Amino acid sequence: MPNYKQISRNIEQITIDNPKTAGKKLIWLNISDAGKKEVEFLRKKYNFDLKHLQASLAKSTAQRPMAEQGENYLFLILHFPVFADGGITAGEIDFFVGHGYLITLYNSNLEALNSFFNFCKKEENSLLAYGLESSAILLYELLEKLMLSCYSLLDQNSIAISEAEKTIFAQNQKKAVSQILSLKRNIINLRKIMQNHKNILKGLTEMKSSLVPEKEIKKYYYRLVEHSKRIWEFLENQKDMIEALHATNESLLNYQISDIMKTLTIFSVIVFPLTLLAAIFGMNTMGGMPFAETKNGFWIIIAIMLTGSLGMLAFFEKKKWL
Repeated sequence: MPNYKQISRNIEQITIDNPKTAGKKLIWLNISDAGKKEVEFLRKKYNFDLKHLQASLAKSTAQRPMAEQGENYLFLILHFPVFADGGITAGEIDFFVGHGYLITLYNSNLEALNSFFNFCKKEENSLLAYGLESSAILLYELLEKLMLSCYSLLDQNSIAISEAEKTIFAQNQKKAVSQILSLKRNIINLRKIMQNHKNILKGLTEMKSSLVPEKEIKKYYYRLVEHSKRIWEFLENQKDMIEALHATNESLLNYQISDIMKTLTIFSVIVFPLTLLAAIFGMNTMGGMPFAETKNGFWIIIAIMLTGSLGMLAFFEKKKWL
């Protein structure tokens, strides 16, 4: 079992110590919702650059991922998608990677990170980093779990796309508009989160380790680059699919509107002559108005109107306008 320690409410520590590698150990310090107290703890225990510590405050959110080499450590900021309140948002993780330690700071909303940390507490022997006790390898394993968690969100998008397609062809265009807009927002957010991962991960393939050969480092991190490429390809396909569905739904909406306008136009064309005829026969003139003194004159006029209406409908039908 790994040596687990609860340093404070927001700081947890796992010490990975393989008895076969005497004199070496690996520490993972996991900090959630970092504030001034947590940053002060890091400042006292580690010689980190002040600007990197300030960037790790929970109240400040970086707008882009980054990788910077500090003195004897590597500082990383990466974003990963989080599903909350029916939409996808960015969850930020800050990493400090040095010889014999990995430090992660995040806002406790990344379930994949929490799950992997709990797994490490119980299944230390299953870790690749257990045999090598390298922070570079532990970082690789954590990043792989985070990348794999993105696939479940992609699957959710695929299911939602299928549901939107069914809604569109069920002629429920109003509901489809809401579904498409929600999907577009999620896909845009996912693309924004993932678009810079490939470059950052490519840079990590050049990471140096005193414990792991450079060839091994490259092999592991190129797997992450492949995951990043694959996720981006899925996002490109989903983007194309949702745009096609959007265009289809717009076409159906336009067809419905055109059909409604056609019906209203036909109704107006039929009613206007009838209104005109009724207005003419309603004139209060003496001696010149036909059917004014005729028995059943009212019904004769109604018959004329009905005949005219039926005649116009027959004409529209012949022209294929109905």
